[in-house]
Amino acid sequence: MSEFKHGSMDTTAQEKTFHGFLKFVGYGLLFALGFLFFLGLLRG
Repeated sequence: MSEFKHGSMDTTAQEKTFHGFLKFVGYGLLFALGFLFFLGLLRG
């Protein structure tokens, strides 16, 4: 069995996926807030 060295794993794929997830959540939040704002304008 090979020796494990802390901090030696390549995490670029995980970091890229996480940043994509954060971008998706951010745009989703902006869309939801914009949708609620326009819904409030139309109903008000």
